[in-house]
Amino acid sequence: MITRRRFLVNGSLAAFAPRTSSLFAAPVVTPVVVRAPSGALRGESVNGVVVFRGVPYAEPPVGPLRFLPTEKITPWKGERDATKFSAAPMQHKLLEVPHSEDCLYLNIWVPEGSGPFPVFVWIHGGGFTDGYAFEPMYYGTDFAREGIISISVEYRLGVFGFLDFEHLLGEQYAGTANNGLHDVMTALSWIQENIGAFGGDPARVTVGGESAGAKLTDILMGIPSAQPLFHQMISESGGAERVWARAASAGITKGFADIWQKQSGDAIASVKTAAGASLIQAQQEFIDTWPQHFPLRAEIDGSFIPRLPVETIAGGSTRGKRLLIGTNREESAIFIGPHPAKDATAIQLGNTSVAKFDAVYQKYKEIYPQLSVEQRRIRAVTAEEYWIPSIRVAEAHLKGGGSAYVYELEFAETSGKFAGDAYHSLDVGMVWNHPHKQVADAGSEAALGKQMHAAWAAFIRGETPAAPGLPAWPQYDEQNRSTMIFGYKASTESRVEQGPQAAELALWKETL
Repeated sequence: MITRRRFLVNGSLAAFAPRTSSLFAAPVVTPVVVRAPSGALRGESVNGVVVFRGVPYAEPPVGPLRFLPTEKITPWKGERDATKFSAAPMQHKLLEVPHSEDCLYLNIWVPEGSGPFPVFVWIHGGGFTDGYAFEPMYYGTDFAREGIISISVEYRLGVFGFLDFEHLLGEQYAGTANNGLHDVMTALSWIQENIGAFGGDPARVTVGGESAGAKLTDILMGIPSAQPLFHQMISESGGAERVWARAASAGITKGFADIWQKQSGDAIASVKTAAGASLIQAQQEFIDTWPQHFPLRAEIDGSFIPRLPVETIAGGSTRGKRLLIGTNREESAIFIGPHPAKDATAIQLGNTSVAKFDAVYQKYKEIYPQLSVEQRRIRAVTAEEYWIPSIRVAEAHLKGGGSAYVYELEFAETSGKFAGDAYHSLDVGMVWNHPHKQVADAGSEAALGKQMHAAWAAFIRGETPAAPGLPAWPQYDEQNRSTMIFGYKASTESRVEQGPQAAELALWKETL
C-alpha cells in the first residue's frame, strides 16, 4: 500500500525523454541569448523550441537567509548559462538528481517567433514535501510548439517552506509557514517583469498545478496580494483547504522541535546552521509520527492569508478571472490501495476529522449500492481530499464573480496495479501530452490525452477549452453543474453531464 505520506506524484509518472525530429536524427541545438531585465541568459534552441533551464528568480535561501521570506534576485552582469537544470529542493526521497537548499529556479520553454505569447506557469506536486520542476513529464515542448510559453517553478518544500519558525526563533521568522507560497509569488513577479524579453505576454499568465501544486494554486486565489501576478488558473486535483489556523501551526512547530532536539541533542536555535540533511531526517520522523495527514502546510496569518482562502475567493479576490478545475474519479486508489482492508483513518484524511468523515461514509452504501466496499471507500476518501474541496473552490470563485470550467477524469487504464481506476496523477501525462506507454490501452490513453492537451492549450490562450472530438464545454454554474467527463465509462469518449454525483455532493454539503 502507498500512503499519501510516502507518495510522490513525480515517482508515479514514467520518465519521458524530449522528442527529436526523427527516430535517428540528433536534435538540432543552437545557442540563443535573451537580454532580460534581470540579466542576459544563454539558452538553446532545440528543434524549434527555445529552452532556458535553471533560471534564478530569487536570492538563494541559504546561510543567513535560511527560513526567511523570499528575496528577489539581484540582476547579474554578463551572460548567465541557462542550459542546465538546477538542483531539486531539499526532500527526503533519494532522487537521481541533485537536491539543495539553493533551489529557487525556474525553467522556460519558448516558441520560436516574436509573440506575444500566452504564458503557462506550472507548480509541481508532491505533498509540499517532495517533487521537482524539471521532471521530464513537465517538459513544455508540446505547449511551446502550440504558441504557449511554458514555465515550471521550483519552490522550498517541507520545513524549509511550510513550517512556522517564528514560534521557535522569534519575530524575524514570521510567516515562514508560507515561504513556499512566497517563493511561487516571487517567481510570478519575476515573470511579470521579465517574460516580455522572451516574447511572453505578462497580461496573459495562467498559473496552474496538480495535487500540491493545484492546492497552492487554489490558495493563491485567496491571497489578495497575489492577484496582479496571474490572470487565470488551472487546478488538477486541488482544493484550498490545506492551511492551518495559527494556533494549530504552533502545535505543529512544537512537534517538530521536540523531534529535532531529541535527534540532535542541540538547542532549537541550531536549526539555523545545521546541515540540511539533518533537518530533513528530523522532518521525516516528525511526519511519520504526527497523527494528522500532511502536518506541513501553509498558515492563515491574518494578513498574507487573511482567512480561509475559499472565503476570500467568495468575497471576490478572483473576480473576472477564469478557472479550469477538476479531479479524477478514484484519486485515492493510489494511496489506500485498490483493495483496502480497513476503514479510513486520520492518516488518510486531509481536510476533516475521522468523526465527520465517518458520518458521511456510513451513508455511501445508500447512494452507491452497486459499488463494492473497497470502491465506496476509495470514492469517499477521494471526495474528502480532492473532489469536494475542488467544488468548493469552483463555487466560491463563481460567487466572487469569476467563471469556471469543471471536469472529471473517468478514463481508467486497463492494465497495471490500478487497472479500472482513474487514479491520482493519471491526468498529468495526458495534459502534458506525455501519456503512459507501457500499458495495454496506450493508444486510447494517448488519444484522450491529445484532446485534453488541446483543451488546456485553448484555455491558456484565452479561448473556451475545446478540442476536435470533444463536445462543447459549457461554463459551470451551481444550478446545472455542467461537468466535462473525460473518458466516459473508461473509454475515449467524453461527454458533458449536468449535476454528476448529486446525492454524494448533497451528503457532503449536509455534513460540512
